[in-house]
Amino acid sequence: MEIDYFAHETAIIDDNCKIGQGTKIWHFSHIMSNCEIGDNCNIGQNVVVSPGVILGKNVKVQNNVSIYTGVTCEDDVFLGPSMVFTNVINPRSAVNRKSEYMKTHVKHGVSIGANATIVCGVTLGEFCFIGAGTVVIKDVKPYALVVGNPSRQIGWMSEFGQRLEFNPDGIAICPESGGKYKLLDGNVSKI
Repeated sequence: MEIDYFAHETAIIDDNCKIGQGTKIWHFSHIMSNCEIGDNCNIGQNVVVSPGVILGKNVKVQNNVSIYTGVTCEDDVFLGPSMVFTNVINPRSAVNRKSEYMKTHVKHGVSIGANATIVCGVTLGEFCFIGAGTVVIKDVKPYALVVGNPSRQIGWMSEFGQRLEFNPDGIAICPESGGKYKLLDGNVSKI
């Protein structure tokens, strides 16, 4: 079988992994069994991808990230340096809770900042933006900008990664891409 991805010689890739074309896996990273990693992903140094994790296309995983069983990331997700996911809500060293792993779903285009923590069982909506150091304990709406511990929403972000400012009619235009967005009933959608 031809390998059409790059793995640094120090990377460890276990059996039964599906790794997409053009993906790069860097120094000292461990891709555990039964993972699915899409095309054109970048797995930084010292990353752990636990069994059964699914990463879509063009996912960027920065250095020192742990992605635990139960996590699914859709296409175009950015995982900042040293951010972490959890998969058990009440861990104890002496108690085996592998049967209690909770699912975490990171939707298309989400960005998660450095040192953020995503507590298991949440869904991060499309193109939301999680600020550096944020601790997420509940679902995040699409396009929402959240910060703090626990996370709180402080605004909205465009697909291009720019803050959105809405006019009295609930319309915002991304300053760099020109994309238009509508705020209606506390939710944002692209128009």
